[in-house]
Amino acid sequence: MVRVTAPRRPLRLGTRTLASLAAPPLLLLAGTGSASAHVKWFCAYDVAGQPRGLEQVLCVDFEWLTGLALVCFMFGCLVEGTPLGTALLNALDRVTTRIRTDTELLVRCTLGFFLVSLWDLGGIILTPELKTDASWISWLQLAMAACLIWRRTMPFTGLGIAFLYGFATAQYGFFHMADYPVFLGVAAYLVMSGLGISPLGLRPLDVVRYAAAVTLMWASVEKWAYPEWTAPLIAAKPEMTMGASPELFMQSAGVIEFTLAFSLVWTLLVRRMAALILTGIFVSAIFEFGKVDATGHSGIIIVLLGIAADDARTAVRVRDAAWAPAYYGGSLATFLALYYLGHEALYEGFGRLPVI
Repeated sequence: MVRVTAPRRPLRLGTRTLASLAAPPLLLLAGTGSASAHVKWFCAYDVAGQPRGLEQVLCVDFEWLTGLALVCFMFGCLVEGTPLGTALLNALDRVTTRIRTDTELLVRCTLGFFLVSLWDLGGIILTPELKTDASWISWLQLAMAACLIWRRTMPFTGLGIAFLYGFATAQYGFFHMADYPVFLGVAAYLVMSGLGISPLGLRPLDVVRYAAAVTLMWASVEKWAYPEWTAPLIAAKPEMTMGASPELFMQSAGVIEFTLAFSLVWTLLVRRMAALILTGIFVSAIFEFGKVDATGHSGIIIVLLGIAADDARTAVRVRDAAWAPAYYGGSLATFLALYYLGHEALYEGFGRLPVI
């Protein structure tokens, strides 16, 4: 009996530890799932409108929220490389074995569902709010779905996604499409996987991971810049704020999304846990907003599951944790600057720079 049970105890311990640590954050963040529904799919928006001033965004509540988020992020950094971190990684490896083995197949199936759904709905370019009268786009998206059946034709789907992204950019503008670089990451994933290439040592999953991180960090800034876009959703579903004011809720949702998105470019344990939490948030939003949200977010959900299942371990260095606050703060400042300065350049001609 001893020889049978002793080897299994670490596995049970690791799995229980993973469940006990992952469950509270998922329960706590489930309330932010509604905020992760892409607001442009459900509410009126005006990309060219003046965003909220930085002096309103960078308030005391924002500073406290980012400070708390950084503490949580640092905890994950410090756990990695310890026996607890190793146990969590081992448990994740075992729980996600099937997803890891079939990541490419799952991506192909999910994207096939996504593209067929767009063909069925008609008049949509890649994402629900990008409307078009060109009927050929729906048929192109159906042909792209068919190309996912065979691995050798996957690159054609990737090229098709890149073409439609460019077409939508010409119709809706660069700033609007800055919400969706994840599509370019998915396109690169399909081309690289289909051709079996890894330029500069980057795996297909790494490319789409970086693209997903950029997409979500940009989207979090949009929550701070245009919280009024979400006001109709909050008015219709006041319970989603969990008792907080709409202002504080949108600030919190943006900080949580930014921190988890930044975590996707960090070390293995941190990014895998962040991917799991983000998956839980996106899935919870589907229950609130239904088929449109399920279709629109299906691609990023399967990408996040692939990231959560990734077991490419590398040595954890002390400087990964030591430099984490600087990289986090630098990324936050960079995305705020890119968003506000980019908006001014495209819509105001630098006539009125954002006030801090």
